[in-house]
Amino acid sequence: MLGKLDDYMRFNEAALSLRSQRQTVLASNIANADTPNYKARDVDFGSALKAAMDKASPSAAATLKTTAGKHFPNPQQNGTTMEDGTPLLYRGVVQGAVDGNTVDMDVERNQFADNALRYEAGVTMINAQIKSMMAAIQSGN
Repeated sequence: MLGKLDDYMRFNEAALSLRSQRQTVLASNIANADTPNYKARDVDFGSALKAAMDKASPSAAATLKTTAGKHFPNPQQNGTTMEDGTPLLYRGVVQGAVDGNTVDMDVERNQFADNALRYEAGVTMINAQIKSMMAAIQSGN
């Protein structure tokens, strides 16, 4: 039964997790808007979500969480990937800067707001899923 509930909510859970991580990347871009030679980063959300869903499928190998140094290691985070291993891509240069910084605040603010709005939509979808499950449980009694 729990497996079916996991399957039912897997897509929205994966999407929310990726949206949260992307928001962190976008916030980092905004915070470094005045840092010389900083290169703006972003995520290809569609391919990252597809990869997350493929990992979460029942045929995918289970990932291990480690609590000691001798356990199987998680993928290294070297600034080129997010927590879940999704690659971080460099954003294309819209407007060059003398100091080598590629952050365009208009683009970053727009992406930040868009991502936040889509995150809220994901929360709304999960709430709707939970309400429908509760309605099914209550109608069964």
